Amino acid sequence: MKLQRQVGEIHIALMSDDDLLLMNQKYLDHDDFTDVITFDYSSETTINCDIAISTDRVTENAIQEGVSLENELGRVMIHGLLHCVGYMDKSPEDKTAMREKENEMLKSFHVEQKG
Repeated sequence: MKLQRQVGEIHIALMSDDDLLLMNQKYLDHDDFTDVITFDYSSETTINCDIAISTDRVTENAIQEGVSLENELGRVMIHGLLHCVGYMDKSPEDKTAMREKENEMLKSFHVEQKG
């Protein structure tokens, strides 16, 4: 497996901007819209997580980036999983590394990539 982990339980919830904003405020004390939030319960060997995705953000991002909705949805799902295996996205360097891994994984699913 490309992430060097076994897959345990992965739950993905698709919701509106407003619903994801409420989760962001309640659980992360952030007061802004986002496309994906990952709640990671993984062990060293197994990925277990809940991933919450804003379909409003995914749609808007797809339009802005000029990619299909499927591409952007795949990207944010992969993004959420990458958080479970140690990828971060706070610094510019971390964001670049995460984007490269997202592209690699999207390619393995034969999904178009963005820069």
